[in-house]
Amino acid sequence: MINPVHLRTLIEVGQHGSFAAAAAALGYTASAVSQQMAALERDAGVELFQRTARSAIPTPAATVMIRHAAKVLTDIEALLAAAARSQESGREELRVGIFPSLATFVMPKILQNPVWKDLGIDLRLSVGEPGQTIAGLQAGLDVALVFQVGQAGLAWPHTINRQWIGDDNYRVVLPAGWGFRPEAKVAADHLSGMPWIMHHPGTSDATVIERLFAGCNLHPLVVAHSDDFNATIEMAAAGLGAALVPELALRNRPSGVVILDVPEIRLARNVFALIINEKKTARVQLFLDLLTETFGTLGTAGN
Repeated sequence: MINPVHLRTLIEVGQHGSFAAAAAALGYTASAVSQQMAALERDAGVELFQRTARSAIPTPAATVMIRHAAKVLTDIEALLAAAARSQESGREELRVGIFPSLATFVMPKILQNPVWKDLGIDLRLSVGEPGQTIAGLQAGLDVALVFQVGQAGLAWPHTINRQWIGDDNYRVVLPAGWGFRPEAKVAADHLSGMPWIMHHPGTSDATVIERLFAGCNLHPLVVAHSDDFNATIEMAAAGLGAALVPELALRNRPSGVVILDVPEIRLARNVFALIINEKKTARVQLFLDLLTETFGTLGTAGN
């Protein structure tokens, strides 16, 4: 199903002629715009832009889609407004499972947004890891906000509706005391043999990361195992070792770490919502749109 947020972004890219200019107009990062357009191309099954270093040239398919996108968005907004008016006298309880870093850095921004107060949603949150929240869909949750690294580790009933929220890129984090310049470009094999803090063996994340490291000739000296990114970052800041940490968890990183650019290490957590089909009301869709927009405005941890 095509995400209306992606249609709005499509229109801006068509008007401005580049992902960077559209991102500036929308308050997103260029990376977020690029990811949204890639997702829209997957959903539509066609190539929408001819990409160059400085521009994004719409294909004929994109020109046709842009022409109709504005009307589609107008119709959707009218439908949602009508649905919201029909429920003005009542409020809707929404039970949401959410993973820790999304709860820490994204949910507070949503709750502080004036738009949130007009949605008429009574939120009930349960913070836990993706496996817990997916299980919670069978025990009373309406929505599970989860992430997946690669294609392994998660399974959910085929009757559940899935909506992409965004991608959370992993970054290589080192103790500042090791002498690397922030955002320095470093080859992966130069970090081989150094002390590293890794996920516990056997977890789906660990399996994907271990394969990635082996593929770029990075053989870490493992000095600690941690699945808690807050603990991992603090240990890195104290000088224990390097780590691979998602940008979302780096929003409030301590001064004792630096982030490197390692071109061979390109990995992301795909963040998405799993929704019980009968719970996908107009209000819930507005909440998910607000979540997607808020996630997209965070930018990168290196900024």
